[in-house]
Amino acid sequence: MKNSSSYRILTIVALAASLAACGTASKSGREDATYYYSNKAPVAKVEPPPPAPVQNGPVALKIVYFDFDKYDIKPQYRNVVEAHASYLRNRPASKVVIEGHTDLRGGREYNLALGQRRAESVQRALTQLGVPGERIEAVSWGIEKPASLETTEEGHQLNRRAEFSYR
Repeated sequence: MKNSSSYRILTIVALAASLAACGTASKSGREDATYYYSNKAPVAKVEPPPPAPVQNGPVALKIVYFDFDKYDIKPQYRNVVEAHASYLRNRPASKVVIEGHTDLRGGREYNLALGQRRAESVQRALTQLGVPGERIEAVSWGIEKPASLETTEEGHQLNRRAEFSYR
């Protein structure tokens, strides 16, 4: 019985010592996480560029941005899709891959599906504008190829996109 109680006392002392060691500050006097975040450089605000006017010659913008958890093309990006449709109609040998992307919020499967819906939304708009469907491929990258690594709303906005990639 005496052996059992000394074992309990030894266990309690060891537990107290380990908890006390966890609570001590680092050598600099601060906890590591606090020190890291307080010394982090400020992040510049980044916003998606506004749609550029389409000029004669190459198309100025190859990205369509989307709202959170949405896959409908916003009115300000209709001119981008129309310019690509015109480009593809005038060049019958050209093919395009529409790559759908998402921000990192949500599960992997959900984001792959959302990226696919975004790519297919642009694909559907191109076919409605007279581009043959066999010349357009829609693929999803989900969160795999982020445009921004920032976890701010501005960073998320840059990642919610569909990109035109010509082959």
